[in-house]
Amino acid sequence: QVQLVESGGGLVQAGGSLRLSCAASGRTFSMYGMGWFRQAPGKEREFVGFISWGGATTYYADSVKGQFTISRDNTKNTVYLQMSSLKPEDTAVYYCAATDHVRIARGIREYDYWGQGTQVTVSS
Repeated sequence: QVQLVESGGGLVQAGGSLRLSCAASGRTFSMYGMGWFRQAPGKEREFVGFISWGGATTYYADSVKGQFTISRDNTKNTVYLQMSSLKPEDTAVYYCAATDHVRIARGIREYDYWGQGTQVTVSS
């Protein structure tokens, strides 16, 4: 079992930056690939990005490529989502999730554990 808790969300003006954190507890964090997803009001949850268990591999949705960066610190059991040049369309609840897949995982069903989400609101 893995417990995930996101933090760092909030209200930011367009063009600003935020860094989200996802703290993990439970089973060995470094065994899991980690993903970030987001869900805007009235829309389906969508994939944002993935980082492999050791951090060597990252993969991003086209919509955030070059704008968001995922990193992890296995000594702190934490994964991060650095978001820059934020736009109003980035407004959503952001979720982190853990998967035991060794390859890049983009689908919701590939993830076994989820956090409760953190709200990010970007004002124009």
